[in-house]
Amino acid sequence: MKAAIHPKWYSNAKVTCMSCSTTWITGATVPTIQTEICSNCHPFYTGEQRIIDTEGRVDKFMKRLQQRDQIMADQVSAKASLTPMDLPVSELGLTKRYLTILEENGINIVEDVLKKFSAEGDEGLLALNGIGRQVVADIKKGLRARGYKLPADSDDNAE
Repeated sequence: MKAAIHPKWYSNAKVTCMSCSTTWITGATVPTIQTEICSNCHPFYTGEQRIIDTEGRVDKFMKRLQQRDQIMADQVSAKASLTPMDLPVSELGLTKRYLTILEENGINIVEDVLKKFSAEGDEGLLALNGIGRQVVADIKKGLRARGYKLPADSDDNAE
C-alpha cells in the first residue's frame, strides 16, 4: 500500500440529526457528521404521513380547476348563444337567390327549417322549386356549424 494516500479513519465519529437531535457513534473519515433527517424521524421509517404543500401547490391546483370550470361554463353559454330558434335563415350563409326562395315558402327562421326537416326530411326542402341537394347540404352544414341538432336522415352519412 502507498503511504499517505488514504484518509484518516475515525472509529468514534459522532452523527447528529438536525431534525430530531438524535446522536449515535459510527466509523467515518470525518470526526462529526450532521444530517438533515435520519431513520428515527424519516416518514418512511416512522410510518407517519406528512402532507407538504410546497409553494401552495394545492392552491395552484384548485385555481386551475376553477379556471377549467369557468372555461367550460363559458363554452356552454357560447354554444347556447349560437343556437337561438329565432335565428334568421340569412345567418346560415346562403346566397340571396336561395334566401328569397325560402322566404317565399314561409321559411324565415331556423325553427322553420328544423320543423321542415323533422316533418318531411330532406324531401321537404327539395320539393321547393329551385332548391337542390347542394343547397340542402349547405343549409345542414350551416346548422351544424352553429350547434343545431338535425333529425337523423340517410344523407348525413354521404356528407
